[in-house]
Amino acid sequence: MEKIISFLKESNRYKHLIGGLLVGLFALSSWTAIYSAIVAASCLELKDKLKGCYWDWVDWLITILGGAIAAILWLFL
Repeated sequence: MEKIISFLKESNRYKHLIGGLLVGLFALSSWTAIYSAIVAASCLELKDKLKGCYWDWVDWLITILGGAIAAILWLFL
């Protein structure tokens, strides 16, 4: 469990997870939750790229994971 927490604290990945979850929850359906999480993740990474940083695929995937969790929640609601 400690490894997971330290992984999420690295590079503020927990913020990406929470952000993807919130974007997905505000999407109001399961399919739009995934779609909006992909768009949000891409926008976040594009912002980093334009500031001179590198595209972090792990952060991108963590954001989409948050959207996928929201999509699963929408399937049960």
